[in-house]
Amino acid sequence: MGLKEGKLDPEFLSELLEILRRPDGRVEVGPEPGVDAAVVKLGDGYLVAASDPITFVTEELGYYAIVVNANDVAVMGARPEFFLGTLLLPPGIDEAEVEGIFRDLASEARKMGVLLLGGHTEVTPGIGRPIIMGTMLGYIESGRYYTSGGARRGDYLIMTKGIAIEGTSIIARERREEIERSLGREFLERAVRFNRDPGISVVKEALAAARSGLVNAMHDITEGGFAMGAREMAMASGVGLLVYGDELPVYGETRRLCELFGLDPLGLIGSGSLLLSVPPKNVKDLLAILRKEGIEARVVGEFRKEDFGFMIRRGGEISPLPAYPQDEITKLFQ
Repeated sequence: MGLKEGKLDPEFLSELLEILRRPDGRVEVGPEPGVDAAVVKLGDGYLVAASDPITFVTEELGYYAIVVNANDVAVMGARPEFFLGTLLLPPGIDEAEVEGIFRDLASEARKMGVLLLGGHTEVTPGIGRPIIMGTMLGYIESGRYYTSGGARRGDYLIMTKGIAIEGTSIIARERREEIERSLGREFLERAVRFNRDPGISVVKEALAAARSGLVNAMHDITEGGFAMGAREMAMASGVGLLVYGDELPVYGETRRLCELFGLDPLGLIGSGSLLLSVPPKNVKDLLAILRKEGIEARVVGEFRKEDFGFMIRRGGEISPLPAYPQDEITKLFQ
């Protein structure tokens, strides 16, 4: 049976990752489904390494590559420091466009304080647009690291910003003419800028949460949107989950675009939102810290015992939390 677009089935992925696992006392966190990065004991600290491709966008590739990979390192509690990238280019691409990608990478790396170490670039047959695969490295000199698998029964689930930030910008960029006709030029421009404002980076809030020591786990939302991100967090932690559906913040722009194209914001790619598992006694203090950093955040669920499963409560009714093995954004490319 052929595979569909999107993430692999978690059970199948677990089987594949088992092929890669090799016992080694230096590896603190190895390949696991739903875990953002690897952690290796190095000296008195920890090396954190993450790798992610950029496949859904054609504009600002350098920005996306730096920020998305930086997110995966930051949610482990490490400051992103070094980046390597593999850039695959379609035959016939203009040299000026390639130079633009390199300049974008350099600009975003400088802004984030990340050093570009190199990588690989080639013109590749069989692809229709540029694709970047990035690897980000960070180091934790002292203190602890975090994973998405540290949530505990009784913790609250906190989310920063709103859902589907990245998806909102991608929709606007991919369907410009139709959106401008239906919702106007001003709306279109505002939605296009979602990747910058409110922005797809979670580095600031992740590092603030890590410094606080008030959280048990962190995970950033990517493909499959909030629903898959929250589910991955619960699965990695071996707990159940109840999502407060009525509390999920959805931007007006996101809601209108999803209505226009028949997409569900729950399953729409959502870089820019951070999920945190927080003990009840720490919730108030953590929310205050995030507010001081200028980060909006709220409680959107709670972790239950494992046999509770993954559920969502809307209007007083509890039902299974939908799963999106194929991100809703893929419907725009079909």
